[in-house]
Amino acid sequence: MSDTYLPQVLPVPVPMDDGFDKPYLDGLTEGRLVIQRCASCGTWIWGPEHVCYHCLAWDPEWLEVEPRGRIYAWTRIHSPGFVALRPATPFICALVELPQAGGVRMIGNLLGDRSQKVTIGDEVVGEFERHEIKGHLYGLMHWRRTG
Repeated sequence: MSDTYLPQVLPVPVPMDDGFDKPYLDGLTEGRLVIQRCASCGTWIWGPEHVCYHCLAWDPEWLEVEPRGRIYAWTRIHSPGFVALRPATPFICALVELPQAGGVRMIGNLLGDRSQKVTIGDEVVGEFERHEIKGHLYGLMHWRRTG
C-alpha cells in the first residue's frame, strides 16, 4: 500500500517483554504472514502461545501462510474507543478465517470503501503496510475483499 489506512497515532507494535511474538511482528515487517503450528500434532495456533492447547506439546513452530481467507464476522465502527481514531470513522473491522491455516481467525481492518457492502463468507486477501518511526521498522496487515 502506498498510504496508511488509519491515522499514525496508534502505539507502535513491539514484541512482548519475552519476545515471544517477535516472529509474527518480524513477518509483518517483511510482508509475510506467519502463524504457529504444533510440530507434534499439527494443530494451527493463533494468537501466539508457548504450548499447543490441543496436545499440550511445548513445540509450536512459526510457518508462513498465504494471507488469504474469508470473512467470518465484521463490524463497521462509528465510535471507536480510542479518541484519536474518531476522524477515521467509519472503518470496518473484520474477523478473517484462514482455511489454509486450520481455520484460525485473525482480526484486522477491511480496506476499500468504508461504506461497502460486506457479507459473511466474502473472500479477502491480506495487504501489508510498512512504517518507520524513529528508525523502528514495523508492519501491519489489513484485509481487502477480492470480489
